[in-house]
Amino acid sequence: MKTVNFTKMKDGTKEEYLLLDKYEQNYINGTADRILNFMKGLTKTLEGYKITRLEHSLQTATRAFKDKAEEEMIVAALLHDIGDELAPLNHSEYAAAVLKPYVSEKTHWIVEKHGEFQMYYYAHHLGKNKNQRDKYKNHKYFKDALEFCEKWDQASFDPNYKSMTLEQFAPMVKKIFSRKPYSII
Repeated sequence: MKTVNFTKMKDGTKEEYLLLDKYEQNYINGTADRILNFMKGLTKTLEGYKITRLEHSLQTATRAFKDKAEEEMIVAALLHDIGDELAPLNHSEYAAAVLKPYVSEKTHWIVEKHGEFQMYYYAHHLGKNKNQRDKYKNHKYFKDALEFCEKWDQASFDPNYKSMTLEQFAPMVKKIFSRKPYSII
């Protein structure tokens, strides 16, 4: 593999940056496969839950699929908690950042805020504000986030639920991550 000569970015030439851009585009094209491989590893969970993180993700996406949600929302439902592994204190924002270039503003917002919306179901048990989500009450996607959490996310911790497989979702993930990006950074 050819490499650049510079050791400081400011010394790079146009040709070197064109080479790096080519490599980066190839790497970007493999994003869906890396995500799917990462998802396969979500077979452990935090102590106390009856199912794995992978199963929770599959259940959430299966419920979205059965409700005939748009394909990008199904993929977002599958990936909504991928931040749990590396960013447990801001997992929603992490997952939303991964999805942002490939999904609509609406889907991005729902994933980004779902952690605060989920607090409705448990925060009061921990002495926290269960109505944290109310600060978004006038937001145009508020009701959509409510539905995402109520119908799919909070309901997806059932060890007896029959989920679709990750392999069944793979073509959707590959399709969404092969889109021309909506936004970059």
